[in-house]
Parts: sequence; C-alpha cells; structure tokens
Amino acid sequence: MYDFSDLYQLGWLPCAPAAGSRLMSVSAGFDEISAVLQLKYAPEQLLAVDFYDPARHTEVSIKRARRAHAPFPGTRQVDARAALPLVDNSIDLTFAFLAAHEIRDASERAAFFREVRRVTKADGHIIVTEHLRDAANFLAYTIGFFHFHSRCAWLSTFRNVGLQVEQEIKITPFITSFILSKNGTAA
Repeated sequence: MYDFSDLYQLGWLPCAPAAGSRLMSVSAGFDEISAVLQLKYAPEQLLAVDFYDPARHTEVSIKRARRAHAPFPGTRQVDARAALPLVDNSIDLTFAFLAAHEIRDASERAAFFREVRRVTKADGHIIVTEHLRDAANFLAYTIGFFHFHSRCAWLSTFRNVGLQVEQEIKITPFITSFILSKNGTAA
C-alpha cells in the first residue's frame, strides 16, 4: 500500500531535525521508524520508547510483528498512562509513527500526549502520523477502519493537551501526518 509513496523516505516532512537534535520515536510494539530516523538524520541522540502493554493493547497483528522483528536497540518500555523517563523540555522532535492509535482510551491518549508535550522543547515539534477513520481507510480496511481514530478525535486530543496543529499533511490517501507544536500552557 505504501510502496510508491514517500512515507518512509520522509521527504514530506517540513521540519527536518537540525544537527545536534534530540529525537524521540514512539512505538506500540512494532517500531517502523527509529532505524529510518537513525539512518537519515544520525541524530545526536535518538530515544526509542515503546508503550505496548499486551494487557491493554490487544491487537493481534502487534503480537505477530513483535515475534518477527526485534525492537530498535536501546528501546525503553514506557507506560502510556505514566510519566515519561525524561526531563521537561528535553526533546527537539518526536515521531509517533503509526502507533498512537493503539491507545484506545481517550483519557489515556490525552495523558500520554501531555507527557510528550512536557518533554518537548518550546520550539520543538511532535509528528503524529496515522491512518484516520475516514472513507479512504474504510475502502482499504472495511470494518477494520474502526481501529483508527477520526480526524476530529485527534484534533480534540491535541487541543485538550495544549498542542497546536501547525500543518496537516496527507502523505497518501490513507495516511495523514499532523505537525504539532506547544500552544500556551498545558490543559
């Protein structure tokens, strides 16, 4: 579905990390982006975090992917409901790449993004790349599109935790990226 897109080359990304940047990648059991980020940008530091909890995130495809693919070296296991193991304002750029939709509970998703906001520098960015619960994904996944969140749900989450959408990019008909920044004080 993505073979002819620029999804993994990241050419669509409007805010490439500067030299010396600290990056964080967020995954949910299967990390599709950390190795790409390491190769493409060679960041000073790349922190990979994985919030997958088999008791709460029950998607069968994640279990299969975890068996088939080793985690990115040094990946830290985190709890989406708890504080991230980072100090405030320490990350320049965060990538939540095809992962955050696995946080099914809206309050858990808000708590997680509050933490991501907390650790992001004032001039930093958060990139959330996801399938949306929309017509294109219904055509591709039929009832499986219910596994994704609607654009409205994402925008509500971002607004409620003090994140501002700077840009919304439709990478393919099936995948959207939200480029986020801090907006005032956290909710």
